[in-house]
Amino acid sequence: MQVRCAFRRNFGSLSIDGPLSETSRWRAIVRVLRSPVDIIGSALLPACCTLCGSPLPRLSSVPICDACWTEIPVQSGVVCRCCGDSLDSPVVEGNAATYVCRACRISPPAFARAVSFGTYDGRLRDAIHALKYDRMHPAARKLGAMLAETIAPLSSEAPAGMLVVPVPLHRTKHRQRGFNQARALAQGAIDALRRSHPEWKLVLASSTLMRLRATDTQAGLTPTQRRKNVRGAFRVTDSGAVRERHVLLVDDILTTGATARAAAQSLIKAGAASVYVATLARARRLNSNASSDHAARVAQDAFADMHSSSSSHQPAS
Repeated sequence: MQVRCAFRRNFGSLSIDGPLSETSRWRAIVRVLRSPVDIIGSALLPACCTLCGSPLPRLSSVPICDACWTEIPVQSGVVCRCCGDSLDSPVVEGNAATYVCRACRISPPAFARAVSFGTYDGRLRDAIHALKYDRMHPAARKLGAMLAETIAPLSSEAPAGMLVVPVPLHRTKHRQRGFNQARALAQGAIDALRRSHPEWKLVLASSTLMRLRATDTQAGLTPTQRRKNVRGAFRVTDSGAVRERHVLLVDDILTTGATARAAAQSLIKAGAASVYVATLARARRLNSNASSDHAARVAQDAFADMHSSSSSHQPAS
């Protein structure tokens, strides 16, 4: 068990030059309302929020403060009706083609639709890193509940019964990490959806899909390189289990959609009736609409981000 120090490194002036932000006000109120048990517990086992470094008001198996959870916004704006990526071009009422991104128009994916809770940035990115690389397993319950909020609207169009298939890790990476974050998120989402949508029959099928080879990290690769990297990387272990079944494919992050496309294609080839994709975060695709210089900078930032968050972090799957 890791013990985190609650002391801050910043010993500057404590004077306040301006009004408190809503987040600061919330943190101040929470600290005032801390129970004696929490105060004693925090003194004996000091801990601070993994994301912002503020002292935690109470003992928790998930060292993330309430304020940081509230700073994770849902994805907003107009997105592609197929892959869920933000649209660069304006949509035209009555013109269905404008609601689909250029990549999906040129090469339609095997999945019917992909949805995400938020953008892979800020607190959501930090929370995913904490789950994957700091092995903060209990965070999967809260993050899974967020994923469930994204999946729930699909109940109006998706079949009443679905197999929930987490995107698998290769056995070597699974051995290094000790768990599959996609499976943990899928279980958390199913638990939440069973309470909010008990009529929706969702069955976890974590062994349905297998990753045949250890692919290179996707961070820093171009869309074309990503597609080549995961081509032929997945295989359905039992075709009879997915034949004529509807599948909900779950992962933590969707960037270009290369992994989701490859996994969905394997499921469809094995006889799946349809595949939907749900991810916790949606990263901006490095598409051709952006300038090459900008795309290169984003790729470099993504690669640096995955390695700077912790010296013990493994590359993104």
